[in-house]
Amino acid sequence: MKVLAIIPARGGSKRIPNKNIKDFLGRPIISYSIEAALNSGIFDEVMVSTDSMSIADIAKEYKASVPFMRSDKNSGDNATTEDVLIEVVNMYKELNFAFDIICCIYPAAPLITSSRLLDAYELLLQNPDADSVVPVVRYSFPPQRGVIIRNGYIEYMYQENASKRSQDLEPIYHDCGQFYFCRTDSLLEYGDIIAPKSIPFEISEREVQDIDNISDWDIAKIKYKIMNGIER
Repeated sequence: MKVLAIIPARGGSKRIPNKNIKDFLGRPIISYSIEAALNSGIFDEVMVSTDSMSIADIAKEYKASVPFMRSDKNSGDNATTEDVLIEVVNMYKELNFAFDIICCIYPAAPLITSSRLLDAYELLLQNPDADSVVPVVRYSFPPQRGVIIRNGYIEYMYQENASKRSQDLEPIYHDCGQFYFCRTDSLLEYGDIIAPKSIPFEISEREVQDIDNISDWDIAKIKYKIMNGIER
């Protein structure tokens, strides 16, 4: 069983310039993803897919592989994660390397841990019929009770839930945006990480932080310090 970790890290970032290599508590944020992958002991190779030589150099410094640069086609704003993963798989095939399972690990996800990667990997192995394992986190408040603003006034988006207790509503989850495990054949067949037989892997809200702006960045620092017992 050959397993590949792919860290997609392009150079362009509009909301947080150079986000993928920006300093996070003393070192480039991408280094946390690389370190978690290497320390998990799961992967035959941990590679970074990038169009940036600066990112490539830092990735190599932290012991990740950069066997080739990302194509121009998949370096733009419209390229999807799946586009990048499929390109990497096909490039490795041209080099006569094939992998049974791939794990996409995002570069700006410092709360990822080796133990979580290992647990998710083992979950996929325990379910041979599954296409992928997708980490999810439960919404802290039921979206079914959400409100919208129309003509300056608040109203329930789903009026039928206005009088329901939150504990009586079905839990809803969202993608953690940290990593995914999937079988290579499934990715190539469906062109999607979330395929028909994707297993949820629940992670607590404390371990998850999407980083889209500086406020998110600061919250991620706080969560990281709490998780790792850092006082300052």
